[in-house]
Amino acid sequence: MLEYAKLILQKVSFDACLFEKELHKAIGALHKDEPAKLYKWCIDFFGDLYPDAIQRAFAKYQYMPAYHDLMRMAKQTLS
Repeated sequence: MLEYAKLILQKVSFDACLFEKELHKAIGALHKDEPAKLYKWCIDFFGDLYPDAIQRAFAKYQYMPAYHDLMRMAKQTLS
């Protein structure tokens, strides 16, 4: 599912609203360990273009303890 989400996000990256909508859908459909990988990928490929949309899409998941750990690990690999 992760690879499919990446494909869709690349195809809709021409429109900020559509990108954010598809990103929300993708996050909801991913398996337990995949959202952190998607976050890292989004930052790598679209962080300059849509940083606010990426942060909004992932913001509601920050209160889940297991997800927070995964996000921290993903951010560390960006450094």
